Amino acid sequence: MIEAVGLTKRYGAKTAVYNLSFQVRPGVVTGFLGPNGSGKSTTMRMILGLDQPTAGQVTIGGHPFRQLPNAPRQVGALLDAKAVHGGRSARSHLLSLAQLAGIPARRVDEVLGVVGLQEVARRRSKGFSLGMGQRLGIAAALLGDPQVLLFDEPVNGLDPEGILWVRNLMKKLAAEGRTVFVSSHLMSEMALTADHLIVIGRGQLLADMPVKQFISANSADFARVRVPAGEAGPREKLSRVLVEAGGQVLSEPDGALRVTGLPLPRISDLAHEADVRLWELSPHQASLEEAYMRLTQGAVDYRSTDDKLAHLQAPPQPGQPGYGVPPQPPLPADVPQQGWYAPPPPGQNPYAAPQPPAAAPTAPAAPQSAPQPSLQKPSDTTEDAR
Repeated sequence: MIEAVGLTKRYGAKTAVYNLSFQVRPGVVTGFLGPNGSGKSTTMRMILGLDQPTAGQVTIGGHPFRQLPNAPRQVGALLDAKAVHGGRSARSHLLSLAQLAGIPARRVDEVLGVVGLQEVARRRSKGFSLGMGQRLGIAAALLGDPQVLLFDEPVNGLDPEGILWVRNLMKKLAAEGRTVFVSSHLMSEMALTADHLIVIGRGQLLADMPVKQFISANSADFARVRVPAGEAGPREKLSRVLVEAGGQVLSEPDGALRVTGLPLPRISDLAHEADVRLWELSPHQASLEEAYMRLTQGAVDYRSTDDKLAHLQAPPQPGQPGYGVPPQPPLPADVPQQGWYAPPPPGQNPYAAPQPPAAAPTAPAAPQSAPQPSLQKPSDTTEDAR
């Protein structure tokens, strides 16, 4: 199991991850989602001991990664498929990793067969396509037959057959009781692969729940209703009846009605009582992508000026600001305020470290100079992977 408690990482004046707490349990595929720049890669690097947290801790099986004996046999990871010497063949690359970890050479041929690279095992990796590089990276992660596996964008560059293979592989590994942590931007794949989701935005926890619960909590189901084409009168009549019964009705571009707040049987009864024929009455459940966009729209750093997402905003609830999230406590003074989500309120983040009581209000302090950047430059993923 992977457990992070109060995980924080700062690079000079920039806070990449702030007070992040979660658990990744064995036996399920856990998806790790968030916009670009949200801190996913930094979090994975801290899990693997490639970056040291500024505060908090993260453990694997109760121990920091660097204290695990023969870590390659316990943890496998794919962070950068390009972290391979281009002059080496696939087999020699895996063989060198096996020798460093004391893994028998026969295991190299086994994993090459698992990922489907046995026929190109002696080709230099610099000639590999992006998808072949991904397969080689997955083979390296599986080399030690570890119980904990981390994958960052594992289907990047794969064809449909390869994507299906990775999906089935993740499920198989989780079914064997392993801990599988997968970061991806492909919502359609996460919907088919993941059982549980951890979502972060600007380095902070936004959601930690099963996929179905996540979709239900961040979207609104609706009924799609259609009357015979060209009959404006019945359509308006039905809209009025549904609104009077407590429903919310929106018109869609194709002439159908989107109805919320009423179950399908009630809509059918109301249409029958109003003597309105229905050509369509169908339920609609939001996709993972729609739910994800609702939750993270305020945490996107890079957005086109032509990007209009107002239609994805959930309607505010009575007594609650924004899209239904209660007011959050302010961030500590040393964390940049603009555009940041506040930490989850007490009770929503059970693994967070206890926070000290807030100090009494004082007079505004004199402006302070910007913090000095750290002398330690963040290490490059490829360099560390070697």
